[in-house]
Amino acid sequence: MTAISPSAAPSGAPSRSTRSLTPKRLYRIVAIAEAITWTLLIGGLVLRAVVGGETGDLAVRVGGSIHGFVFLAYGATAVLTAINQRWGVGVGVLAVVTAVIPYATIPFDMWAHRTGRLEGDWRREATDDPRDAFWLDRLVRWMLRHPYLLGALILTAVVVLFVVLLQLGPPVPKS
Repeated sequence: MTAISPSAAPSGAPSRSTRSLTPKRLYRIVAIAEAITWTLLIGGLVLRAVVGGETGDLAVRVGGSIHGFVFLAYGATAVLTAINQRWGVGVGVLAVVTAVIPYATIPFDMWAHRTGRLEGDWRREATDDPRDAFWLDRLVRWMLRHPYLLGALILTAVVVLFVVLLQLGPPVPKS
């Protein structure tokens, strides 16, 4: 089977570039989801403050749980993107920290896009770059060549961490 180039794609058929999940597309999807789940959590907190009782507590539990899961998924995505795009440690840490501040993932995404930090495809093959010899780069390239395994491992790690955090309880004890 031969790959269809974007210029040779039949009319109405999606090109390879529109079908693939690039680092930019993945990062943007998860960054926006993280911001949306902030709205769920904040809405739950407002509902609890206004209505109180079981309804308010349920709204916070549901919104907080969804936000917590997506928060962890965003952190994993930000780390993977930072490694693939070869962001410096400071930029990578900043990407993860933006998830702690409500809606901050959106301006960070806009900045990363504007500065070209999200451009390019997944680095699945080694190049002449000396950084490609680093063990972490080799591991990430291998994992990127096995995307279903990588996705399953990341999802498993997020689920396990999420369950552990649920078992530990809320970040602030209820008074």
